[in-house]
Amino acid sequence: MTVTDKTARSRPSGRVQRERIDGVLLFDKPPGLSSNQAMMNVRRLMAAAKAGHGGTLDPMATGLLPLLFGEATKFAHDLLDADKTYLAEMTLGTRTDTGDSEGAVIATAPCTSTRDDVLRAAAGFIGDIDQVPPMYSALKRDGKPLYAYAREGVTLERAARRVTIHAIDIVDVDLPRVSLRVRCSKGTYIRTLVEDIGQALGCGAHLSALRREAVAGWQVADAVTLARIEALDLASRRALLGPLDSLLAGLPAVRLDDPVMARRFGQGQRLRLHPPDGASTRVRVYGHGNDHESPGERDSERQGERLSGRNDERLLGLALLDDGVLVPQRLISTETPQ
Repeated sequence: MTVTDKTARSRPSGRVQRERIDGVLLFDKPPGLSSNQAMMNVRRLMAAAKAGHGGTLDPMATGLLPLLFGEATKFAHDLLDADKTYLAEMTLGTRTDTGDSEGAVIATAPCTSTRDDVLRAAAGFIGDIDQVPPMYSALKRDGKPLYAYAREGVTLERAARRVTIHAIDIVDVDLPRVSLRVRCSKGTYIRTLVEDIGQALGCGAHLSALRREAVAGWQVADAVTLARIEALDLASRRALLGPLDSLLAGLPAVRLDDPVMARRFGQGQRLRLHPPDGASTRVRVYGHGNDHESPGERDSERQGERLSGRNDERLLGLALLDDGVLVPQRLISTETPQ
């Protein structure tokens, strides 16, 4: 789930006022913080008016948590749909009520599995599988998260969900602990996967450590820690932000060189760009120039650009290019960030 905080409260005299900033930060979440707590901490350090995150990590988990600021929050859905890679540690022979190391032990069994046994069991879960979401999850029933019911001792029926496990690589075996790297689709619960592997081995298991290493093409090696952000001044913190279009880097680009066309797109109008070809694809859209200048001013400005080599191209938004027609989907605000 994507969490967004749009509140911009006034600050007492002498404190930094929250401002609109746009961009993406690859954050290395520490253990002990929920994704929302991590986002709020960094939002405060950035003095940002609006922030969100794409893709929840449990408090015990560490690793890559993309944080979105300002207009970047409009594109969080692409992060939620992206494949992810995790380094997980499972402990065989012990089951807990939460499926991870934060829960109470509910069962133990001797662990007699070999490395080959683990490899065979894990291989059985590669591909499209059905997972039943755990009770200790943020999924909601009647507006209430499942973990709240679980803490009250209530267990509810949950429908299985289809997810895809692209790969499971066994990194290390030091029984009863096994380290494995999992590349999977959106919606995959690693706790549930670990429990299911433990059940297949006949001894049970729980998730004892979890680190998210990648989201789509982004790697945790490129992420920044909370300590690094805290050590910087405000300008240096904001300089860590990546551009808005980094969220859409996997999509083809359409460039509207005519400022009139760019303005019309920014107003949500459909544009005929190409002869019909029957194709339909999502695209990122860029435009040039000042949306409000007169034709004479625009011609003068273009001449100045040719002389100076200045490039004022900016991301306008996300669109569907459908049979030669550009259909706006999500637009970037033209309001200038403070």
